[in-house]
Amino acid sequence: MYTYEVDPQAMFDDRYQQFEKFGIARDDIERVRTAVTEMWADAPGGWVYEWSALAQSYADSGDHATAATAYGFAKFPCLNSPARVNAMANQLEQYELAAKDFPVQFERRIIELPYLGGTIAVPVHLYSSDGDYSARPVLIASGGVDTFKMDFHPWCLALTMKAGVTALAFDNPGTGECPVALDEHSDDLIRGIAEHARSIGDGRVAHFGMSFGGNFAAMTGLSATVDCAVDLGGPVVRAFDADHAAKLPYGMHDILGNAMGWDRSPTLDELSRELQNLSRRDLLTRRAGAPMLVINGADDYFVPQSDTLIFQNRRHTEVHLIPGTGHVAMSRAADVVPMIIGWLRRQFAEL
Repeated sequence: MYTYEVDPQAMFDDRYQQFEKFGIARDDIERVRTAVTEMWADAPGGWVYEWSALAQSYADSGDHATAATAYGFAKFPCLNSPARVNAMANQLEQYELAAKDFPVQFERRIIELPYLGGTIAVPVHLYSSDGDYSARPVLIASGGVDTFKMDFHPWCLALTMKAGVTALAFDNPGTGECPVALDEHSDDLIRGIAEHARSIGDGRVAHFGMSFGGNFAAMTGLSATVDCAVDLGGPVVRAFDADHAAKLPYGMHDILGNAMGWDRSPTLDELSRELQNLSRRDLLTRRAGAPMLVINGADDYFVPQSDTLIFQNRRHTEVHLIPGTGHVAMSRAADVVPMIIGWLRRQFAEL
């Protein structure tokens, strides 16, 4: 893991809507923004220091849920320093304290999965309306290379309460608590999680992936590893080409480099070559596959429109490129979440 040059104020420009929509008050965001002058220092003015101070103030007031959210932003964008690893540990502590007040039943599990001829332990979070896992399908769910399983908590709650599923949240390879890097073996881990999910619920499994998680949802949907899949803003083909990767803003080149396990910033050729291992170009040539819902904002600066539109005209596939919004259509979440819930309900009614 390594640090890299990035303007912390630009990171606020990029993620302000996410900070606010996930529960941090605008005044608190502005106070942290004013205080932050450096991205990596664990000292006054440092990103992790100032966000952690805000998180601790929430914890001290007994607001464990917002404390967990703020600690999640403290560790953003990747676990490339001891201070960020510590922030994630604090996030988990606050999250488990908050869980007693969740509107759903919550369980943290460590599952053993086959991987490269051995086994690995993978932490997952289960969300259920009543704890009766066998009564309904399981929706496996993950976020992006900088949005880990506790960071998209509002989505987990909404999908559990409204879509008639048990949600199983996990960290993508190279992120959070996942014990393996983002590389050519990542699909093996995702398939293992999907297979394990079949043993938890009624045998039916869906996959929801946001941002880079959408890449893996595309894989499981196109390969029919799951019964249906939702790709929200996933990079799948064109996003991995060198000319597009060269234009990635907001430090995404090095967020990916850290997820891949590099100890220095990879060259553009190195990054693009590794990303090609996760291209879905070949899978997209197949006609078979599970039903899929593919959504993104038309103004996404991380993922080109073609990575959404390439799914058009596939059988049992619904595609929405939403105007006036960007990556994962975050500013239109109030419209996108019900769209996903309705689609999932229709798919499971037919399975």
